[in-house]
Amino acid sequence: MSIDTLAPVRPAAAQALVTGADVVEGSLTFVAPGADKPYSYAFEPLAGVPTSNIAYEARTVRIENARPVADFLSLDVHGLAVVRHPSAVRDFWDEAQTLALGHPETAQLVKDITGASRVVVFDHTLRRRAAGTADRTAGGPRQPATRAHVDQTVLSGPQRVRDIMGAQAEALLAGRAAVINVWRPIRHVARDWPLAIADARSVAPRDLVASDLIFPHRKGEIYLARHDPAQRWLYVPDLAPDEAILIKCWDSHPDVARFAPHTAFEDPTTPPGTPPRESIEFRTIAFFD
Repeated sequence: MSIDTLAPVRPAAAQALVTGADVVEGSLTFVAPGADKPYSYAFEPLAGVPTSNIAYEARTVRIENARPVADFLSLDVHGLAVVRHPSAVRDFWDEAQTLALGHPETAQLVKDITGASRVVVFDHTLRRRAAGTADRTAGGPRQPATRAHVDQTVLSGPQRVRDIMGAQAEALLAGRAAVINVWRPIRHVARDWPLAIADARSVAPRDLVASDLIFPHRKGEIYLARHDPAQRWLYVPDLAPDEAILIKCWDSHPDVARFAPHTAFEDPTTPPGTPPRESIEFRTIAFFD
């Protein structure tokens, strides 16, 4: 893979973020304060059991265009990175292609960007937005995730390593490990419902609320994000299929960015008739010597 392939997306001029075209005001969905630990089922629970106890609140926030500073964004400082990365996959909806080509090229990308000695791609999720369709609708594609969240927590990050790596896990956890998502649009640019990511430096520990995500055969834990005016939110307008965003979802190292909340949002500047967003996210674990 050439060095150009891995170069950060470079704007015409790297400059300080300014108002106007470099900022949008968008509505993001945050968890509302509550007394009990939040939970939600990823399937229909037994009769009489609520599918969730979570209350959400929408807040209008300032979301900055990350392109002018893409060169400076770092996974270990800001919790995200933006790269130009053409894929050999011609059709991500073809599972065989995605597994055979998409997984190994994503592992190599994460290795090259982070310097990890080993990267395991353990999952991927395809999404195609359909207006009025709920996420996880039987028989339908997954929908954009529309609440601010992080895929792992201080507890579920190490547990994910144990679930995936089995007998190797404890030895690997003795060193540094990180869960990193690689998010990219497919077919066309992600102008419809793009991704907003919080600068990890602006997110306080109190902003992250552990929430149970219950599946038929296991229970996971994610962070939901509380709103705080001090948070700094970024997005990459018109992210193209030959670009990708890397997002830090957990890191065992205490002195780097560990969690970067993210969510899809309705960009008020999206032109009418824009094709619905299609995207894929690869979930990876990076291990460091």
